[in-house]
Amino acid sequence: MRPHSSLTAEQRLAAVDLFEEGFGYRAVSSKLGVSASAICKLESRFKIWGRAALEIKPTRQVYSFEFKLAIVRQYLDGEGTRQDLARMHQLSSLDLLRAWIRAYRDFGEEGLRSKAKGRPKSVTRTPSVEVSELEKLRRENERLAAENAYLKKVRALRNQPRR
Repeated sequence: MRPHSSLTAEQRLAAVDLFEEGFGYRAVSSKLGVSASAICKLESRFKIWGRAALEIKPTRQVYSFEFKLAIVRQYLDGEGTRQDLARMHQLSSLDLLRAWIRAYRDFGEEGLRSKAKGRPKSVTRTPSVEVSELEKLRRENERLAAENAYLKKVRALRNQPRR
């Protein structure tokens, strides 16, 4: 069974047997009593890979920007259907190619570039040996302003009448 699949291994095998008998995904999903969307995805992989769609691949394949761009351009130039291109380039599913095409149409070539994953690195300031004269004056100015505000408050409290 695939890590995120809602189908058991037995259901997947039974579905593939029914596909080979000529049943469509809706008929298979009603016969097996499982989600039509899961069976539909299995059918699309079955059309590309045949029985090899049942094999579990150990890791997710990572595709380069150039590879994605070439396949999307082939599709947009009419060099084949999504299914033909997925079979020709051995993509794991049609959804992958569909997502690339959508990203290309929405964001252009930049939509196909890999995005950075995880938390962005924080900018750490390295302590400089020589702090600029301007920075020293700013710090002293802040300190004197705080001291001045404190003394004004003390003076105001002393001048208040006692109760």
